[in-house]
Amino acid sequence: MPQDGEGTGPGTSAASAADAGAGAGAAGAAAQEGTLLWSPGPGERAHARVARFIGWLGAMRGIHVSGYGELWRWSVERPGEFWDCVWAFFAPPARRGDGPALSGGTMPDVRWFPGATVNYARAALAAARSDPDATAVIFRSERGRGGKLTYGELAAEVARVQAGLRELGVTRGDRVAAFLPNAPEALIAMLAVTALGAVWSSCSPDFGAASVIDRFAQIEPKVLIAVDGYAYAGKEFDRADAVAQIAAALPALRAIVAVDYPATGTRPGKAARPGKAARPGKAETVGWDALGAGSARGGGPAAGIEFADVPFDHPLWVLYSSGTTGLPKPIVHGHGGIALEHLKAIGFHQDLGPGDVFFWYTTTGWMMWNYLAGGLLAGAAIVLYDGSATHPGPGALWKLAAETGVTYFGTGAPYLMACAKAGLSPGRELDLSALRGVGSTGSPLPPEGFEWVYGQVKRNLVLGSFSGGTDLCTGFVGPCPLLPVRAGVLSGRCLGAKVEAYDPDGRPLTGEVGELVITVPMPSMPVCFWNDPGGARYRDSYFALYPGVWRHGDWIKVLPDGGCVIYGRSDATLNRGGVRMGTSEFYRVVERFAQVQDSLVVDTGQLGREGRLILYLVPAAGQRLDAGTIDRIRGAIRDTLSPRHVPDEIHQVPGIPRTLSGKKLEVPVRKILLGTPVAEAADAAALANPEVLRYFLGAQAAGSA
Repeated sequence: MPQDGEGTGPGTSAASAADAGAGAGAAGAAAQEGTLLWSPGPGERAHARVARFIGWLGAMRGIHVSGYGELWRWSVERPGEFWDCVWAFFAPPARRGDGPALSGGTMPDVRWFPGATVNYARAALAAARSDPDATAVIFRSERGRGGKLTYGELAAEVARVQAGLRELGVTRGDRVAAFLPNAPEALIAMLAVTALGAVWSSCSPDFGAASVIDRFAQIEPKVLIAVDGYAYAGKEFDRADAVAQIAAALPALRAIVAVDYPATGTRPGKAARPGKAARPGKAETVGWDALGAGSARGGGPAAGIEFADVPFDHPLWVLYSSGTTGLPKPIVHGHGGIALEHLKAIGFHQDLGPGDVFFWYTTTGWMMWNYLAGGLLAGAAIVLYDGSATHPGPGALWKLAAETGVTYFGTGAPYLMACAKAGLSPGRELDLSALRGVGSTGSPLPPEGFEWVYGQVKRNLVLGSFSGGTDLCTGFVGPCPLLPVRAGVLSGRCLGAKVEAYDPDGRPLTGEVGELVITVPMPSMPVCFWNDPGGARYRDSYFALYPGVWRHGDWIKVLPDGGCVIYGRSDATLNRGGVRMGTSEFYRVVERFAQVQDSLVVDTGQLGREGRLILYLVPAAGQRLDAGTIDRIRGAIRDTLSPRHVPDEIHQVPGIPRTLSGKKLEVPVRKILLGTPVAEAADAAALANPEVLRYFLGAQAAGSA
């Protein structure tokens, strides 16, 4: 199949809805990997933003490429030239300078746009000057709070909050930390902080206090913006004690901005608690609504905002990625790298711009929140939702999409699979006429998930399964409106991302599974880790195995036509008798059974010694995993994968431990089974369901089958 695909209409579906949706949620024949589900039509080829970029390259730069395959090859063979053209095409409000786009030697010793000065917030709020009445933010919560902000109203709130932060002493380079839900206050604060040239960092309020302290204590924030409670799945959670613990552990803290998060209301901050007098030796406490209350405003929506002109690589925010040992990695991204990457990814790969409504289900503790905010760079409206994806029912997010006119709906792969298992058909039950794209990330989406979307959501849309990471705050393998969509296959490698599969000796593979690596630099790669003198920890995290090449830690297969298949974490590989297999392949077989709600598989083998292959199963509601079902699961694994991969043990457990962003804890559970104390193997405060960890102690696993 050619890299650019074929099609006959405006986004041609390759199968009828009835065919694609047959058997959703039931155990049966597996969906065929590689089945063509959608092809780009003449409309995409002519009018998609990436198609316009191809035309612009020929007209303005004399660079002629035919189709996506040639465009991708040029983008990775001439990365400096490519990113310079991306800058020129999108023309962000920044000073390009006279320096080269890319300088330096091998990774990570490179620099991007050394002569440029930029500000992420200025670029994100550009529409406040050009189209201040356009919708910027639509917000909802499961407690009933909802409303919207125009770009002009958003800029005015940013100006007010920024003035208040200046009064608290925040200046360029200071850190401001937030303990906030996915609400307008978080977005407003992030833009106010980054406009000043200060550094943003956030955790969602469902994080435990110890987990938050492990993160924020590393960056020594001057100000903490915090909420005293939140709601999830119909329950209220008081976080006042957690805020007190966090503040007490941050000795550099000078002020706490208290957000009294309202249950209802249409404007941000209307129920903010009043300021409190500071006590000697303690951080001052100020109410959200009191920030900048006395600041003078006027002269236009963005006139009161101070935009610091900072170098391209000036720290924008700090995100966190848990390593195998020690504290979470404090990953620093730069203003310019994030702005340019998100303009490219959201514009070219998701095809979003003014008039679009962009939603991704996330919290402020996951990189997808930062990525969602990037929709403002494209001039789109973004949807912020605070609450459970499945409350009061599994279709909650689809109802939100219908009510708000979402044009691009993003979520985690587990949510799509849960909808399929629940037998939902949102395309038939709701008005999703505005929807033209669905995004999936967090874990590999199996072919059944692809077919459910095209069968039960909508035929004529682009389903984009993304693979990327917090480390780059983007996806580097994923969709493009010029590429076909095939079941279980990520459409292609993203522009500027030279993703390859490496064998153990560092040789590229095609059509075989290997280590996912990136062999040319990308501008959103970390500037550094915070407080990592000399960059030793940064280099060891990504460049130790293949010097000068970024090793991401996933298994990938790059197909001959450019499509890709992700097989899960390379450090969670199932290696049986020398035959390696990714965990995603295993889950696809097991979770096809209607009796199975969730699963986790672990190989306890170590270097030079084969261990046990252990499968944990969570039964679906109203189901039980009897001996007959277990035998059928074993048989399916034997027939679909290999006899070597039939588990040595199968255990029934009440839940699979997951992070707050929904990822399965494969590596930590493996460590627990090998004898690592639970407290050392996993940070319970950063888990969605830490209570289930006790079921994974080797000698105490419940329900052996």
